[in-house]
Amino acid sequence: MDGAANEKAMNTQESQPPGFLAVAKEGGGPGVLVLHAWWGLNDAIKAVCHRLAENGFTAFAPDLYHGRVADTIPAAEALGRALDANQVQAKGEVLRAAEFLAAQCGEAAAGVAVMGFSLGAYYSLHLASSAPSLVRSVVLFYGCGSLEHGKSRAAYLGHFAETDEFESQAEVDALEDSLRKAGRPVTFHVYPGTGHWFLEPDRTPAYDPASAELAWERTLAFLGRLP
Repeated sequence: MDGAANEKAMNTQESQPPGFLAVAKEGGGPGVLVLHAWWGLNDAIKAVCHRLAENGFTAFAPDLYHGRVADTIPAAEALGRALDANQVQAKGEVLRAAEFLAAQCGEAAAGVAVMGFSLGAYYSLHLASSAPSLVRSVVLFYGCGSLEHGKSRAAYLGHFAETDEFESQAEVDALEDSLRKAGRPVTFHVYPGTGHWFLEPDRTPAYDPASAELAWERTLAFLGRLP
């Protein structure tokens, strides 16, 4: 492709989990695991991977739905319920994807960053707690989860909507409090006038360009790779 990122299909080798990989033009770069929302591995998530690669990262988004993508809330709810009903397998796939990415980046010791959107945020939180040596930082977009964080070694950045029918402010506050009690560095932002999915351009009218750009700038600064 043109530009800074080179994309690779991930189904060509047995050792590579199904998903989408974007690598910086110069190659290498810190690894960012991108966990999709309940829509699945769609173009919006692939675009996030491209943008990360353009800023010097190696980004990999595992396909937790194995080729299925939803475009309506009822279809997404059905896919999300099916995934959550088989959490053991899903969490195993997330772990394998993170291990693959770390190996690709030569970061088996240093660990990778994990970025989770909505449904993917829960799996990001779980990975950071269940594989603490593998995850050095976590970025959450409008997603929470009730988990223990005592084993985590990660720093956390969260982007949340002011009005969110899926994640209440009480849930966001509870997560922030839990992370702080676990001794983790944490910074959460709430974006005024926004709703769930405000970063995703294909989610109209939820998409908020100004808030999305600010969240992206904060994310790059957090990850330490401002252009």
